[in-house]
Amino acid sequence: MDFKIDSLLGNKNKNRTPAQVVVQDVVKIKKGERVLIVANPATSEIAQDLYSASSEAGACTTLMFQSDKTSFDNANPEVIAAFKTEPDVYFSISNIKLGKDAEATANPYKTEDGQEFTHIADYLMDGKKKMRGVWTPGITVDMMNRTAAIDYKEMQARCAKLGELFRGAVSVRVTAPAGTNLLIPINGRTLMNDDGDFSKPGTGGNIPAGEVFISPVVGGSELKAEDGSVLEQQCDGCEGVIVYDGSMTFSDGDSIIETPITCKVEKGYVTDITGGAEARRLLKTILEAELRPFVLEKEGKLPQGQAAIYKKNARNIGELGIGLNPAATITGNMLEDEKAFHTCHFAIGENYDNDAPSLIHLDGVVRDPTITLTYGDGSSRTILQDGALQL
Repeated sequence: MDFKIDSLLGNKNKNRTPAQVVVQDVVKIKKGERVLIVANPATSEIAQDLYSASSEAGACTTLMFQSDKTSFDNANPEVIAAFKTEPDVYFSISNIKLGKDAEATANPYKTEDGQEFTHIADYLMDGKKKMRGVWTPGITVDMMNRTAAIDYKEMQARCAKLGELFRGAVSVRVTAPAGTNLLIPINGRTLMNDDGDFSKPGTGGNIPAGEVFISPVVGGSELKAEDGSVLEQQCDGCEGVIVYDGSMTFSDGDSIIETPITCKVEKGYVTDITGGAEARRLLKTILEAELRPFVLEKEGKLPQGQAAIYKKNARNIGELGIGLNPAATITGNMLEDEKAFHTCHFAIGENYDNDAPSLIHLDGVVRDPTITLTYGDGSSRTILQDGALQL
């Protein structure tokens, strides 16, 4: 049975600004903590509100501005230098993107267990787990006002329930009215969430928050169990068709889809893209992400041999996500769209398990999906039926 959206909105936040709700309920900033806010001129109002709310909480807060950055641009070196001071909390309040870390792209940060990170922010948060953060690519004042001040405890409970249901699942089947029919291997993968609880070092996510997501097993890779043991020598990856009929991310921005984009997927990679103008726009972005790594490698901005890997992964299916924010709707802005109820989204490009590096991560929304999990014993469980949660 689907559940009441109203139960997640509530009235307890009516006397606080959205920025205060984020600082107090989401990141839970404490007195004396060091907070770094990086913004663009277009997002200055939201950044200033977060600066005020963080300062009110007793934090030592720094606010920096840089020009807009696209998926292919580097962050200003001054911004990267600020991250190297290792703040406790960071907010990336970006009109498009924070920007890549040129130094780390050429020479990735490495943890003791061998993980590599091509951005200082990811290294501090996911690698060293010393920092927590919020990133908001594409946020607007209207979106902040509508979607940030929700009941996070209720949403976190839904995310936790889905986490339980995904445990032990080996594959996911997603179908949808527009024609999506994709089988997704997830054996050994862990469901992640953007549930609005970014209060501990090593945690972070979007505002608006509200999704669970998982990285499909990469086509051609070893299939491993949660303990790291090899189950099969090679996984064929995702198989089937994705028909994007909600909205899509491109290198030059997000758009609501007027003509559905059909992507044929074989062995984990997009092999064919058809549709109208949006399909051509998607293909153009992917082709650019396939060619640019070779330029970067030649310039010494990517390690030798990495360009071919980046090219291959520009067509990888990097994510399956499920929207869980009751206040979010499809607006043509992916930051909000991917959180909308009654939707799921698939990303093309880089994944979240750090085994499919790419220059892109292009999210696309599918409306009213039916999502069924299959477990190792052959049993199955439908968790969305025509877009409605079945919890």
